[in-house]
Amino acid sequence: MKKNTHPQYFPEAKVTCACGNSFTVGSTKEKIEVEICSACHPFYTGTEKILDAAGRVEKFKARRAKSIKAKVK
Repeated sequence: MKKNTHPQYFPEAKVTCACGNSFTVGSTKEKIEVEICSACHPFYTGTEKILDAAGRVEKFKARRAKSIKAKVK
């Protein structure tokens, strides 16, 4: 490796989340602050909400078809 080309590497960089959770990783920054982590993200905690996108699409298509019929008259 060339000297003075690469940033300093911190093998024990501390990551702190807004929820209060903290852990260590390897990074080029000594301290990292994040807003969301695996301890509070809905996907990992099992509290995610799945939206019914198909129902929304069907409603939109029905309204569009209705408005097209009204224009034809």
